[in-house]
Amino acid sequence: MFNVLGDLNWLAVVIVAVASIVLAGLWFAVVIVKPYAVALGRVGQPAPEPSVVSAVGPLVCVVVTTLTTAVLVEALDITATGDAVTFGLLVGVGYLAAMTFQIAINPNFPRPLLYGVINAPYFVITSVLGSVVMTAMR
Repeated sequence: MFNVLGDLNWLAVVIVAVASIVLAGLWFAVVIVKPYAVALGRVGQPAPEPSVVSAVGPLVCVVVTTLTTAVLVEALDITATGDAVTFGLLVGVGYLAAMTFQIAINPNFPRPLLYGVINAPYFVITSVLGSVVMTAMR
């Protein structure tokens, strides 16, 4: 069932990964930049110096989640746009958004609910986007 790597549309994987990275740049650097600082308790503080992990880590995570979406869309034989949206919402809300809140609910996040509320939409949107594009390009 999950031996589908040879059946994937690798162009779709690249398109979704690039779109997700561009959306992340817009989302985190433009749309939620101020509430993000509030959620992290860093208002008025300079941004931390970038490191290899903070620069490359999110890119690797986007590629992994994009590839996982491609494998699941293919293995589950999702062919209809409505099913792709449903699948994207299921994964986006049920796993990605839930994990965003779970990660934030610890003493290191001064505003965990705000962190979840402002971050989760990115993950839900990219999950639906990825599922729809993967399905359309099968």
